Amino acid sequence: MAGALPPLLVEAERVAATVAQGLHGRRRAGTGETFWQYRRYEPGDRPQAIDWRRSARADPVFVRELEWEAAQTVWIWSDASGSMDYASDRALPRKADRAALLAMALAVILDRGGERVALLDADPHRAQPPGGGRLALRRLADALERPPAATGYPPGASMPRYGHVVLIGDFLAPLDETAAVVRGLVGRAATGALVQVMDPVEEAFPFQGRVRFEGLEAEGTLLLDRAEDLRDAYRQRLHDHRAGLEALARSADWRLLTHHTDQPPTPTLMALYQVLSGGRVPRAW
Repeated sequence: MAGALPPLLVEAERVAATVAQGLHGRRRAGTGETFWQYRRYEPGDRPQAIDWRRSARADPVFVRELEWEAAQTVWIWSDASGSMDYASDRALPRKADRAALLAMALAVILDRGGERVALLDADPHRAQPPGGGRLALRRLADALERPPAATGYPPGASMPRYGHVVLIGDFLAPLDETAAVVRGLVGRAATGALVQVMDPVEEAFPFQGRVRFEGLEAEGTLLLDRAEDLRDAYRQRLHDHRAGLEALARSADWRLLTHHTDQPPTPTLMALYQVLSGGRVPRAW
């Protein structure tokens, strides 16, 4: 008997249902005509994809993949590094939790449109191969809810060429580190999007007076007597950093979206879906 669904999957399906209302009327594209390859049936594959004539020649059950379908895998990375373990208020989710929800809800939306999804991760035990269907979504949710043994940007070499990538994180690492990852993926002919998840306090820097800041990634502590004196410089540096991310995304022909944890996930997911639909990924809902 199947156990209870992972809480992340339950919440993601609720959010995906809300997004579906906003995308009502979008028609699903066709399934392609050019044969790509046969491969063995895997749990989670749609029964409609089984080629019964080919499967009748041998014991294994084979799936017939068409060239259009084989290109429609979206690889998703959800940042689980230390800087994501932050929420400025108990009423707000941690950035890591919101990133995981965005990743899972996007996977649900794409799966309902017949697409395949895969998890990119720095931890090979969390990374998931491309798949679709209920079992694939459950495995993805289990992986996202599992604490990673390794954090950081995913190894782009593990992704095949001509894939579609969505990277979700705060992207507060030095810009050259993010640029190296994006350019490596572009070198594999990947199209994609960056979704920057930020806590509202990180944008506003509302601190005043004597404040002690503690780094989330072993940066140490910083004690300020008048935190407000750094507000303008902080905001300018954040503005410049985001401008660098935007320039990086444009140079790769990708898109940069910004999401704040005090806002609902639905608008960001709808915008992200529109980005994917406007590229080579079909209108899947």
